[in-house]
Amino acid sequence: MAGKRKIGMWLYKNGGGKAIGKKIIEKLNERDIKVIDDLNLRNATARNSNIWYNEKGKDIKLNNLDLFFSYNAGEQTIYQTYLYQALNRMVPMINSYDSFALTEDKFQTSFILRNAGVNTADYRLFHRDEAQVELKKILKKWKGMVYKPTNGWGGAGLSKIEDEDSLRALMPTLNQSNIREVFVEKFIKYDNTDFRVDIVDGQFVGCYGRKAGGNDWRTNVTSGGSVFIREPNDKIITVATKAAIACGADIAGIDIIYDQEQEEYVVLEVNGIPAFATPEQEKMGLDFNNKKIDLIVDLIDRKTKK
Repeated sequence: MAGKRKIGMWLYKNGGGKAIGKKIIEKLNERDIKVIDDLNLRNATARNSNIWYNEKGKDIKLNNLDLFFSYNAGEQTIYQTYLYQALNRMVPMINSYDSFALTEDKFQTSFILRNAGVNTADYRLFHRDEAQVELKKILKKWKGMVYKPTNGWGGAGLSKIEDEDSLRALMPTLNQSNIREVFVEKFIKYDNTDFRVDIVDGQFVGCYGRKAGGNDWRTNVTSGGSVFIREPNDKIITVATKAAIACGADIAGIDIIYDQEQEEYVVLEVNGIPAFATPEQEKMGLDFNNKKIDLIVDLIDRKTKK
């Protein structure tokens, strides 16, 4: 029966992703697992009890797959995630839709992590209509905070609020947007660097550091941050593993900073689609790609066993 296993895979192609996907497919083929590559749910349709996808002129039922491996953040659309949710009711996923949706939402992630005993920044969530009053109260208590859209990635939409002026500057954005909830975190004093720790199937894969650029405080590469070689200690690996398990994520990239005032590690975010090291980063010395590939292949093999 193992020779008849078939999975779908949708992996990003940029930043070395095409070569990574080829390696994964080769290793899965060695285990008699067929891969439908570049399976973009944008091109799928649902008819009655089946979700259909056209592969090279042939319609196939996606709900007959043994597993769907979705690993493409940049091209994800509302339609795709809608079918992602439906398909996950029928076949195993990596990551599951529930885990994917959780890690896409910063409040829900922080809420789950706190209840699992994982350190996060102190946070508040309230209705937009209460924003002006509540934010003024919080600013007096915290002295500094960060507004975060509950969804989004790459540092987009983040605003640091340090005083009344920065609070006033944020209000037009909140009032003109269609959001109904406001999520803020206490600003943590740190050295403007973080740890990005990759976890696959509950196992440590690799780690690197990111440093904010110039006078910015955001470490995201898309916000001007830069990557550097950084080794984690046992405490960091334990925190990252615990965070991934709490979110139910088969694959996760956990962003961790060191709180200089409380002298403890704090999880800022859990990313459900952490990128592999790019070819440029591999030249720097980030060498975890092969280990990550092997763990993913092992995970797919186990999850698809008949």
